[in-house]
Amino acid sequence: MARKNRRQLFEQVPVVDAGAKGKAVAKTEDGKVIFLSNAVPGDVVDIQTFKKRKAYFEGKAIKFHTLSERRTDPVCQHFGTCGGCKWQHMSYDNQLYFKQKEVENNLTRLGGIELPETTAILGSKEQYFYRNKMEFSFSDSRWLTQEEVDSDEDLRDRNALGFHIPGMWDKILDVKKCHLQADPSNAIRNAVKEFSVANGLAFFNTRNQTGLLRTLMIRTSSIGEVMVLIQFFTDDGTNRTLLLDYLAETFPQITSLLYVINEKANDTIYDQEVICYKGRDHIFEEMEGLKFKINAKSFYQTNSEQAYELYKVTRDFAGLSGKELVYDLYTGTGTIAQFVAKQAKKVVGVEAVPDAITAAKENAQFNGIDNVDFFVGDMKKVFNDTFIETHGQPDVIITDPPRDGMHKDVVQQILNIAPNKVVYVSCNSATQARDLALMDEMYKVTKVQPVDMFPQTHHVENVVLLEKR
Repeated sequence: MARKNRRQLFEQVPVVDAGAKGKAVAKTEDGKVIFLSNAVPGDVVDIQTFKKRKAYFEGKAIKFHTLSERRTDPVCQHFGTCGGCKWQHMSYDNQLYFKQKEVENNLTRLGGIELPETTAILGSKEQYFYRNKMEFSFSDSRWLTQEEVDSDEDLRDRNALGFHIPGMWDKILDVKKCHLQADPSNAIRNAVKEFSVANGLAFFNTRNQTGLLRTLMIRTSSIGEVMVLIQFFTDDGTNRTLLLDYLAETFPQITSLLYVINEKANDTIYDQEVICYKGRDHIFEEMEGLKFKINAKSFYQTNSEQAYELYKVTRDFAGLSGKELVYDLYTGTGTIAQFVAKQAKKVVGVEAVPDAITAAKENAQFNGIDNVDFFVGDMKKVFNDTFIETHGQPDVIITDPPRDGMHKDVVQQILNIAPNKVVYVSCNSATQARDLALMDEMYKVTKVQPVDMFPQTHHVENVVLLEKR
């Protein structure tokens, strides 16, 4: 009986909103809520449900009676199969509308925060080809579309270099052209695949843990530098040299050509040795005359142009005069800290990842910035009373935590320190709202600025200025 309840057919249901994780929200006449992944607000659809939750259903639109005016034609041939760019069928102005709405709803509904008039979301000038880092996986058993399965095509070529099918750890979609990273990204990926197939280099099999070629990472920078890293499963010097020499000769614009030999079960490189085959072991990004050294393991905002806009908003909200001591929590590689340093007396950055702090110190030295100090440690432990006594009482705190938001102990310590201003940069306005609610008694939200870093997706950054009541 329960199984029957999960699978229901609802006819001519209006799609009324965009919800969490990019899903569309449909609502029946009797108030049932259904989340869909293949519809746009304004569509009227027949829905087949496949999951029943306590308060809602999950389903799929199987027939479209009315197509929404918010729709646009997806540009990518892989749309709907690939797990990325889920909003590519919605016009960009409407993407921005729903992102802004989500931020405002989260802050008011989840956080119970009284908001000033929210500034209009800052859209991205580039709506495609904006990412500076992409990672692709090799597979010897590529995902077959239903059209291929139903066709008479010769399906013997099962090699793929592309993205994981959503929810399937061992299935890879072979990508012909990705619209997220600018040239030479597509040319490099396609050339790697063609050369590897032509020369019999074995693509990885995740289930069996066999093969040579595992992953390909491409990083680019706004000043034209290119990093390519190939991850090999076995130490096959002959074929490794064959492929890397081909890449170096075919793409002389590659600044940093790297490889990893990773024989463990998962393909993360953070515990692996990265070997520089040709060029430098890093590339540079530039922002307002500051240069940032980026290696294979570095974190850097993946949309360089919008990162600049985000940091300008952050600096503007901080309103520095040159006399302030600023704490930059979750500083990463210290990009925000260095970006605001010239307008501050001193900046103190704190981060849990040792490699990130090493990079932050190197970049500050490289940029000739001597009024920043960086410290490594678990934020909820290192950011304590002794730390404040040692490094000073901050006038402004900038915090840019991960998606989970700040630990409640960190929030409490900010309240204990009670700086005049807190600038909270967030990639998840739901956890941001939770943290703001904890600070609401002492701080008033005086500015809110959403920033779109990821066009064609539901993700949105948000910057909030908190000032003492």
